Amino acid sequence: MDSIRITGGNRLEGQIPISGAKNSALTLLPCALLTSEKVTLTNLPRLADVDNFSHLLNELGGSTKVAAVKKGEIGRRMTIEAREIASTVAPYDMVRKMRASILVLGPMLARAGESTVSLPGGCAIGDRPIDLHLKALEAMGAQIELAAGYVKAVAPGGRLAGGDYSFPVVSVGATENALMAASLAAGRTQLFNAAREPEIVDLCKLLVAMGAKIEGIGSSHLIIDGVEALGGCTYEVMPDRIEAGSYACAAGITGGSIELVGARPADMLAITNGLAAAGLVIEMTDKGMRVTADKSLKPLAVSTAPYPGFPTDMQAQFMAMLCVADGQSFLEETIFENRYMHVPELRRMGADIEVHGRSAIVKGNAKLTGAKVMATDLRASMSLILAGLAAEGETEVMRVYHLDRGYERLEEKLSAVGATIERVSGG
Repeated sequence: MDSIRITGGNRLEGQIPISGAKNSALTLLPCALLTSEKVTLTNLPRLADVDNFSHLLNELGGSTKVAAVKKGEIGRRMTIEAREIASTVAPYDMVRKMRASILVLGPMLARAGESTVSLPGGCAIGDRPIDLHLKALEAMGAQIELAAGYVKAVAPGGRLAGGDYSFPVVSVGATENALMAASLAAGRTQLFNAAREPEIVDLCKLLVAMGAKIEGIGSSHLIIDGVEALGGCTYEVMPDRIEAGSYACAAGITGGSIELVGARPADMLAITNGLAAAGLVIEMTDKGMRVTADKSLKPLAVSTAPYPGFPTDMQAQFMAMLCVADGQSFLEETIFENRYMHVPELRRMGADIEVHGRSAIVKGNAKLTGAKVMATDLRASMSLILAGLAAEGETEVMRVYHLDRGYERLEEKLSAVGATIERVSGG
């Protein structure tokens, strides 16, 4: 099993290109199941999760073709064509690899009139039930059955009717599934208290480009008038705001200055506000934005929240950075109840962190030292990489397959700005 080895203490400076957003790509890919025509996605990141999702689409009857990147493009260019739904069953062996697989449920149900999907896997960061996905689909007329670890959904008469649903709590995945299913429903669907993340906006824009009728894009009240059929199109995946935020923290923890090429600051205001509050200098550039740490970091009080609040996917990275801040920081995790699994590993490196339920106190000015540490999930992995960049001596991060799910060419990007980092093959 591969690991990543870092010799810390280098100040990072230079440019890092920001890849297409993982969380958006995994939402846009299943849209290809809604049409018999070709859907081409550009700026797709080279990630294990994207590869796994394309294999799942193949299993369901979609063909996927990765084309040579055209001049001026970044990322991959993939064309998906699902002329027919060959199978309406997403099996356990495919779905267990990533939680986002549940997002084929709505599209298959909408187009084929039925869908059977294994209960999903993914990172072990806490309870993430799919009940809101199912209730939203039931509001559109679906009949749901749970049996033997699978969800089976059927649209009576072969087509969803549409309907109104108010989410009791904000759910990104459930909003995404409901949006895709509603786009081919027979009537109007209204979603209240819908998620507003930029990735949801990206999904809506793709669906509209395919011919969907959606009002209220970017708001918590989405109105979808179902259409008879959707068509193909070419669409560019948005830049990854979490990757951009992670590398911004790399500048912060190493006292460096990094230009994040392709970053879209408008999508990450809560992140940039947090960085600025910690004392980093944020400058907009013609290529994206530059993040510079030209003085000691300040402590913060951060509470995760649905967009436009501070993203839970940035909590671990900020925690690592705040380990070297000048003072005591307070973090509260309100989204997932088990997202502090990186804390024991950071402590092994010298971090002073106390956890009380969903709250964590980070005592700054820690002298981080290299150690062998174990990654437990995707964002926790990145927090250990960040700590390793600042630590004295050598850090080896194990289980880096988590990182490969969400960070494209991480060693190459960090090496280019001065990090001493390498991947070590486990054979």
